Amino acid sequence: MPIFHLLLCSVVIFFVLYAPQPMLAQFAEHFAITPAKAGLLMTVTMLPLAVAPIFYGLVLTRFCKLIVLRNTMIALALCCTVIGLTGQFELFLTMRFIEGLLLPAALTSMTGYIGQTWQGQCLRKNMTWYVGSTIAGGYLGRALAANFATWWGFESFYLFNAFLLLMLALAIKPAYKKTTTQPPLTSPKAYLKPLKSAKLLRLYGAVFCMFYCFSALLNYLPFILSNEYQIKDPKLIAWVYSGYLVGALISMVTPLLSKLTHNNWQILTTLFAIYSMTLLAMQWNSLSLFVAMFTLFCACMFMIHASAAPLANELSTANTSITNGAYVSFYYCGGALGTFVPGFIYQIYGLAIFLLSLLFVCIFGGYLVLQNQRTGSETQCGV
Repeated sequence: MPIFHLLLCSVVIFFVLYAPQPMLAQFAEHFAITPAKAGLLMTVTMLPLAVAPIFYGLVLTRFCKLIVLRNTMIALALCCTVIGLTGQFELFLTMRFIEGLLLPAALTSMTGYIGQTWQGQCLRKNMTWYVGSTIAGGYLGRALAANFATWWGFESFYLFNAFLLLMLALAIKPAYKKTTTQPPLTSPKAYLKPLKSAKLLRLYGAVFCMFYCFSALLNYLPFILSNEYQIKDPKLIAWVYSGYLVGALISMVTPLLSKLTHNNWQILTTLFAIYSMTLLAMQWNSLSLFVAMFTLFCACMFMIHASAAPLANELSTANTSITNGAYVSFYYCGGALGTFVPGFIYQIYGLAIFLLSLLFVCIFGGYLVLQNQRTGSETQCGV
């Protein structure tokens, strides 16, 4: 399977995950529900992503990854079709939950296929392209969905996405050739092995805090822009989400940070400090400052993610699939809670307390990283 085809599959799969986000305020009005209940459209999809990676690694050792990817994309296309044709919130929510069960299979299949097909520098290059495709899919999914909703209704985007998923899935032609294999994982208990390291567990905890804050702000951004800044047009809201893409581009300087200092914990501590500062600055009632801080906020998130993921692999003595499976679980567990719990805070207490609650979580994440910086060498793993 050509890498370009795989990257296109990644982009449209991430459409599925993030498309509802810029339209949550519109969904709340359309279905006559609260912001917190509208936020469930993201929560029910991310919850399986927090748990399923622990189990999918066991399953995928026994099946062709491209066949799993193709079948999963067809199933996602069916879910999108149902959403595009229904007018009931409960059925919409049910389809989102099913998508959450399917998405980990697709994501694990793609990363697994890249890992077993390419080696060395080619592997690093293709994995970098894959990460870039997930960022592009996250941004374009939000932007296109919002624009489709404005011109033709939100249902039109889901039908369009279903078409793309189906066409790309049918074009996948599994090739049965010898690939590099690893011994299969025989027990789910193996996934708990990385948690024996206090240092690694603190890093996972910091990643949880990072994505909790990120998911919360991006999930309730449409409500903030609508209620606090009177921006109600989904197209304009989608443009504010462009800060996500700009932040991703800024984060490309992350490898240069290691040239300034070889202490990765120091880099992460500094990034968490800036991450916290952006949340504090958003308290000022200025749209231009809010957008600027939102862009910097996104950049910090991607830079923390880009620094923490390889560091986790350096620290862990476990199999790489185990290490990364645990990392993804903590990452999306934070995302799932961040899409739901802060909604109640925003609903009851308003923007100021909402941002303050995120600030406390962010500071705690920075504290965990600071503890690791104080406990010794950045690559030493205590068991």
